Amino acid sequence: MWTADEIARLCYEHYGSRLPKQGKPEPNREWTLLAAVVKVQPTADQACDRSDGPVQVTKEVVSMGTGTKCIGQSKMRKSGDILNDSHAEVIARRSFQRYLLHQLHLAAALKEDSIFLPGSQRGLWKLRPDLLFVFFSSHTPCGDASIIPMLEFEDQPCCPVSRDWASNPSVETSDNLEAPEDKRKCEDPESPVTKKMRLEPRTPGGTAHRQSFGSQERGPNPPNVSSSNLTAEGLASVTGMTPSGAQVVDVYRTGAKCVPGEAGDSGQPGAAYHRVGLLRVKPGRGDRTRSMSCSDKLARWNILGCQGALLMHFLEEPIYLSAVVIGKCPYSQEAMQRALIRRCQNVSALPEGFGVQEVKIQQSDLLFEQSRRAVQTRKADSPGRLVPCGAAISWSAVPEQPLDVTANGFPQGTTKKGIGRLQARSRISKVELFRSFQKLLSSISEDKWPDSLRKWQQRPAKSFFIQQWGSQGVAGHSYEEAAACLRHRVSCSRCRCPPAIHGRRS
Repeated sequence: MWTADEIARLCYEHYGSRLPKQGKPEPNREWTLLAAVVKVQPTADQACDRSDGPVQVTKEVVSMGTGTKCIGQSKMRKSGDILNDSHAEVIARRSFQRYLLHQLHLAAALKEDSIFLPGSQRGLWKLRPDLLFVFFSSHTPCGDASIIPMLEFEDQPCCPVSRDWASNPSVETSDNLEAPEDKRKCEDPESPVTKKMRLEPRTPGGTAHRQSFGSQERGPNPPNVSSSNLTAEGLASVTGMTPSGAQVVDVYRTGAKCVPGEAGDSGQPGAAYHRVGLLRVKPGRGDRTRSMSCSDKLARWNILGCQGALLMHFLEEPIYLSAVVIGKCPYSQEAMQRALIRRCQNVSALPEGFGVQEVKIQQSDLLFEQSRRAVQTRKADSPGRLVPCGAAISWSAVPEQPLDVTANGFPQGTTKKGIGRLQARSRISKVELFRSFQKLLSSISEDKWPDSLRKWQQRPAKSFFIQQWGSQGVAGHSYEEAAACLRHRVSCSRCRCPPAIHGRRS
């Protein structure tokens, strides 16, 4: 049907041909991350062919995002006109919501090329049954999925690790799985955090010595042990070996911090540094952020869908991702499964239509040309420091103004005086997505509105916006019920946001 390499290649080609130079990294000086949503559907001939042969499909990028940054809590705005989180995965998902809004416009206008069909209830729509969506990310999502064992033979860590080791809750890694540099870089999704261990050449005696950045010496490795002979607590305190015999000398460190109220990381040397399965927030430069890690957000979308609360008013069922594909980078299949699926298995009592999805997870062997690792290789011994690109690019498969380039949460070039004006809003900001939602509503006669919106038709737009994005939610709405259940089960509410946006992290 499709392969991970086909998805990655399609996204890389789209990045090169459809995204502008503006917002892309400066050559040999900057790097970025890439994410996208790919629509997969059978070809027209295949849809009519009932043979048992391989299914022929068409693949189309419908949204794309780049970016590595997020703003601190002091810069968040209740008006919803700033992008709090500009990591590539989040930009791609918000761009996907813009695409879904456009497709609902087509459906409401009874256009045959829409991805939606009429549902069984008035005003509701459902996805065409032959469609599926694949999420691509050029790098392992920051947070829990990036906590990966580091094996002794990895000169440039990129080998999948064994199931028995990586699934054990004693080992943890980093959102950034690249070679360590300075402390500042540890706050970027592809770079290691403070004290991330560097593998040094092996000594003649065969012992792999480790040293943290900043010349803080570590002692010799703990004794070699087999993971099968230790409890989780024992594995949390010593360095072990995989069943294949490869020594686990450390874990990749993540810059994402445990949310307030969670048990924190142990901070012990080596493989026991992190605790896995915890909720985390993205790091900030002095000003702490309120943005959950991309691992946490992907896990949330895997339960609530990618459409969000607003679009759920028009949908019979959530829009789920069928698969997640990761580009070439340090990677663990078990860590991805844990972060996106297994740690959410205790979430129950969800409304009808919602549930933890068994999303398919694969890795491609193709490296993103503007990833930190690729740029480092090309840069070689060139002078100058390698830094993450400060801009983010959003692209949606919509006919009008598909591109959006932002920096610090606002359209690139926005001045302090311009903040608050219409032109200073990203097209995928909360307030602009709400405006698109309003346009969709105005294009539909009120007698065809879904029941969940009928009680709001006399309310002013500002009141409805606050209800949708605020702390009160929408009573009786299935998405809100599912979100409340999720917050209760996984303690999302411990990461407290300003009241006007609490419960609407995206």
